[in-house]
Amino acid sequence: MGKRILIVDDEPRTRQGLKKTLDSWAENQHEILTASNGNEALEIMQAQKVHILLTDILMPEITGLELLKKIKEMKLSPVIITISAYSEFTYAQEALRLGVINYLLKPISKKGLIEAVEEAVQVGEKRERAGIMEKVADDKLIYANSQNYSAREPIREAMEYMNRNLKNELSQKEVADHVHLNPSYFSVLFKEHAKVTFSEYLTRRRIQRAKELLVATNFPVADIAEEAGYKTAKYFIKIFRELEGVTPSAYRKNNNERAF
Repeated sequence: MGKRILIVDDEPRTRQGLKKTLDSWAENQHEILTASNGNEALEIMQAQKVHILLTDILMPEITGLELLKKIKEMKLSPVIITISAYSEFTYAQEALRLGVINYLLKPISKKGLIEAVEEAVQVGEKRERAGIMEKVADDKLIYANSQNYSAREPIREAMEYMNRNLKNELSQKEVADHVHLNPSYFSVLFKEHAKVTFSEYLTRRRIQRAKELLVATNFPVADIAEEAGYKTAKYFIKIFRELEGVTPSAYRKNNNERAF
């Protein structure tokens, strides 16, 4: 999905030069915004989600560092790149303390700018994935997978196979055959190590996959049901509600603060 990138610089030529370079790089896949000062930047960031912020350090009224402090106080979380005409170490040190991932010195080359923004996009995507996983975490799955580290090889392999094939029909016999175990023995061994039955693990893992898609995408519930391995949306909604206490649509509405 496209990112919203905000450039903040009080020098019109620099501001427009950076925008032109990023517009060309983005090819209409990302939205490039500009602000001429910190106050204008704050107004934009309060009105809409900004994913990546490039800000000059020395500006009138509100300096770049003061802008970063205000952003932190407001609990906004863009990936931040600072720009400066000075290689003053104290500026860089303070910027890093405020969560900046890169510090670019003017004049900025097109190559250096694009590389920094591409890195920021990757950092943002990692943060998004981590946030989604934290949001949809299932304590029983976490425990089952932590046990998995000490589990026998067949159980580790079985869990990995199930995780790869959630969309498909999966039976205990099929998974047991895949790891070359008798289904009855596999059932006992699985519960001994995961502390949940095969059936419960599969259901919880499918619902977790559904929660990831509900939070991270705009896919229709019926499509998510299919991706999570359910033949009908009706049955998927029933199982989801039993496990989560709400319908998939309500879960999405309650967790609609998608980072991207």
